[in-house]
Amino acid sequence: MTPHPLLDITEVARTEPYLRRVGEVFRAFRDQDSGCVSYGVRLADGERWFVKEATTDAAQHSLNRARAFHRAVRHPVIVPQLHRFATGDGHTAVVMPWRHGESLYSPAPLRHTGPLARFQALPVPRVLHAVDHLLDAHLAVEAAGFVAVDLYDGAFLYDFDAGALHLVDLDEHRPGPFVLQEDRLPGSRRFMAPEEWRRGATIDTRTTVHALGRAVLLLLNTPGEKPTWRGTAAQLALLERATRPDPAERFTRVAELRAAWRRSVR
Repeated sequence: MTPHPLLDITEVARTEPYLRRVGEVFRAFRDQDSGCVSYGVRLADGERWFVKEATTDAAQHSLNRARAFHRAVRHPVIVPQLHRFATGDGHTAVVMPWRHGESLYSPAPLRHTGPLARFQALPVPRVLHAVDHLLDAHLAVEAAGFVAVDLYDGAFLYDFDAGALHLVDLDEHRPGPFVLQEDRLPGSRRFMAPEEWRRGATIDTRTTVHALGRAVLLLLNTPGEKPTWRGTAAQLALLERATRPDPAERFTRVAELRAAWRRSVR
């Protein structure tokens, strides 16, 4: 059997030239805060793949963390890491299946017209379908003993044609609970819980509940600077509890949040 050009390699001297030699690089993501460079690659057989390469030691540390996460967590919504190979600069690259869709992260100038605004304008049942998948995926995260870190709308890839949500770049999700040894965790302040900013704080499933609550609030609002809630009053009250500043006042587990959410949409 002919070796697969991405799944059977162990090392390349330089990633991008190799990818261009074995296929077509149809997308490149170069200016990333993570310190990674990523590529969309189409092979001769038409298969499309996503290759993410660490270019700094910090990015390599994040990819190593992601390796443990993807070994422990499997869910259809979470795009898996299938293989990794060494690069010539001493770092590694990971290979993932390509998923069609648009990132729902929209910088301020695009928040009225970008993919997030388009998503927020979908019929409510389609949004609720995506919310179900987001919560279900984090049931798997919780069951594997991990907590969400750096979960934000940039991790949400939505296929408008298929009506499918995919979760990408969950590299900072970590085994938990743990005590924060830094001044703050990485992440978007729009989604972060207060404890993620306090050295010595406990980060646990209640932190994941907070991030999910903020995410659902965003997804079920209308776009714009003055959003309007599109869900029910009961659902809004549920999310208010999920995002309370005091972790002790939130749902204690994702499973508890998920059960309450299911009751709210019956």
